[in-house]
Amino acid sequence: MTDTHLLAEFNVARVRYPLDDPRMAEFVENVDRVNKLAEKIDGFVWRLQDDSGHAMNMLVYDDPTVLPNLTLWRDEAALERFIWQTVHGRFYSRREQWFAPMETPLVMWWVESDERPTMAEGVERRDYLIAHGASSYAFGWEDLPNAVLWKTQRSAKSSEWAA
Repeated sequence: MTDTHLLAEFNVARVRYPLDDPRMAEFVENVDRVNKLAEKIDGFVWRLQDDSGHAMNMLVYDDPTVLPNLTLWRDEAALERFIWQTVHGRFYSRREQWFAPMETPLVMWWVESDERPTMAEGVERRDYLIAHGASSYAFGWEDLPNAVLWKTQRSAKSSEWAA
């Protein structure tokens, strides 16, 4: 976009098991590690968190099995680097172990550089994307023409299914 805008990213994931279940241990034990890594990535700006240092205790959609994540990035390249070119990618590739599929788990939008979106805004934008499709108000990876790594990952995943 421009130097005065940041990319807001809100995603949700429905846990398959309670967070204290041994099957969730590897994920839970690495949340702080991955969050600290995100904060060191060039282009990371901000993330929503409570006193615990993460957002896993925050209730979204009135459903304790849904975990939210809301972050701001300088641009899509910075977000892509974090998702697919750090240890986060190893966890992301194993997400089906810990999370059940959800319709449209991710939404993005541009904000002014001094804005900090709320959880309610993330929910509103995701709901809008589901109801109305992509627009400048709410969109996904496919609507970011400079999202190179996303396209590569999507192609690799499609190839796996075709094989």
